[in-house]
Amino acid sequence: MERYFCDVCGYVYDEAEGDPEHGIAPGTKWEDVPDSYTCPICDAPKDQFFIEAS
Repeated sequence: MERYFCDVCGYVYDEAEGDPEHGIAPGTKWEDVPDSYTCPICDAPKDQFFIEAS
């Protein structure tokens, strides 16, 4: 599982945790998150997220 960061506000989308409050179940891979998804903190679009460097 990977983590994706909002480039605008720093919110972290963790695939293991998902975003259940916004309809994304735990374990949902980033590529399976709808393109219409926006950051729950600052409303930035999905393309403003980047993957955590390993």
